[in-house]
Amino acid sequence: METHIITISYHDCAATYGLSEQDLREFVDLGLLRAAEVPDSIRDEPEHLARLARLHHDLGINKEGIDIILAMRRRLLHLQQALALQTARATQLERHLRSSGPTLEADDWLF
Repeated sequence: METHIITISYHDCAATYGLSEQDLREFVDLGLLRAAEVPDSIRDEPEHLARLARLHHDLGINKEGIDIILAMRRRLLHLQQALALQTARATQLERHLRSSGPTLEADDWLF
């Protein structure tokens, strides 16, 4: 999955995403956005900026709530990746076992 990062001024970001410059500064202070090396600018993913705007304006969630939601989202994405990896490993093991000889179905050994 390719990530696109943009550098955008507080002013342009506020105009584009409907957030105040003060909100953006608070998001940076809370670690929800990354400050750019360019003064008064943010360096982040456009999707992340849009997500923050939706959570804050459309859903009316405060900044502390957004922090919790984003942490849960990161955890969910991590768990989905781990599940995909384990599913792939289980599939690989099943293929290996099928090629090695007969296997028992779950019903055969449960009773």
